[in-house]
Amino acid sequence: MNPSEIREYLLDFQKKELPVLVKRNLRTAFTNKIITIIGPRRAGKTYFLYEQMEDFIKKGVKKENILYLNFEEPRLTGITFKEIKEIIKLHWQLYPETIKSTTYIFIDEPQNVDGWEIAVRGLHDDGFKLFLTGSSSKLLSKEIATSLRGRTLSYLLLPFSFKEFVTTRNINLNMKKLSSQEHSLLLNALHDYTAFGGFPEVVLEDNKEIKLKILHEYLNLVVYRDIIDRYKIRNIQLVKWIIKSLLSSFAKEFSVHKLYLTLKSQGINLSKNTLYSYLSILEDSNFIFTLQKFNYSIRKRELGINKVYLADIGFAHIGENSKDTGRKIENIVFLELIKENRDKQEVFYWKNQQQEEVDFVIKENNHIKELVQVCYDIKNSETKKREIRALLKAGKELKCKNLTIITWDYEHTAKGIQFIPLWRYLSNSF
Repeated sequence: MNPSEIREYLLDFQKKELPVLVKRNLRTAFTNKIITIIGPRRAGKTYFLYEQMEDFIKKGVKKENILYLNFEEPRLTGITFKEIKEIIKLHWQLYPETIKSTTYIFIDEPQNVDGWEIAVRGLHDDGFKLFLTGSSSKLLSKEIATSLRGRTLSYLLLPFSFKEFVTTRNINLNMKKLSSQEHSLLLNALHDYTAFGGFPEVVLEDNKEIKLKILHEYLNLVVYRDIIDRYKIRNIQLVKWIIKSLLSSFAKEFSVHKLYLTLKSQGINLSKNTLYSYLSILEDSNFIFTLQKFNYSIRKRELGINKVYLADIGFAHIGENSKDTGRKIENIVFLELIKENRDKQEVFYWKNQQQEEVDFVIKENNHIKELVQVCYDIKNSETKKREIRALLKAGKELKCKNLTIITWDYEHTAKGIQFIPLWRYLSNSF
């Protein structure tokens, strides 16, 4: 450790203005536990740390009481976990008035320090307020919980929601009193969001070709750093093939058995356990999420076929079904559902023996709170009948009267079903 470089780093942070931020919807609890921010690559986790710092400063915390350690910063390269405490001592030397008050420590990329978890556990036990986030290629959500042994609360940060997306465009509307022009403006924004998703860098880029290039680059980061490098996988083509299959199957059931048979028919021999392992890796790196089919039996839920959803709908632009708006808006609704009340509610899909399906079953405790169907082309009479029929059957079976169909731009109430336009559903908290 070079003390003069560390002092320079600490002083630079204190004198530097925090970046101007897009306010995120995620709220963390005020707790004595370590706050850990997890999520897909490039979702804005580092900037969320800055936002937390800004919030503390607005509440009266002096910036001198905030310590930011970014272990991808060259001046912090080579730091050992034992030297992290020495950095804090250097901070105290620079700002001695902070010794007797609470110090808020924000740690970015802790996995670059061998034994980081020992240092973090020690700092927590010494009474420091800790926030941390890191690269999903080396610091996965399951490992955080294990490494910090019950000392942490983890929060999922996804790319921009539609509400955050419109904030970047300075759209400020009264959703109850929309003029025809404002309505068109909102639908245009929703169309763009559905096309390229919510990754901050993609949202802030105007050129569509560059947007697509950035998404391809992100996908390569998932393939090579989160999977290939981390797990030392040699068969790169197989991983790419699995990801391609997932991209073409988003918002649909994804059968590992069918994938296994397809690969076998092409002369590719590997076990189902390997496929399940790869799927688990992709899910833990927050590239995809899986959704179980609802059943009151936990065992039957675990044995059923899951649906798969992408962590950002922008990735669908790379797949073969980028023009399937219905599935894209279903994926968007799914992401919205898992952001809200994650600790209080569970989300499933419902399907009966006649293959009739309801997209989302929302369960809170032991109560089915709501059934949600997503349908883009609800004006098609046959489609409308099919969606309503499935929803009513599921409602009767699950004893749920709170029935919702989310559409592109249709609003109505009939047969006890509420039809809500996607823009209104995503904008309820505007």
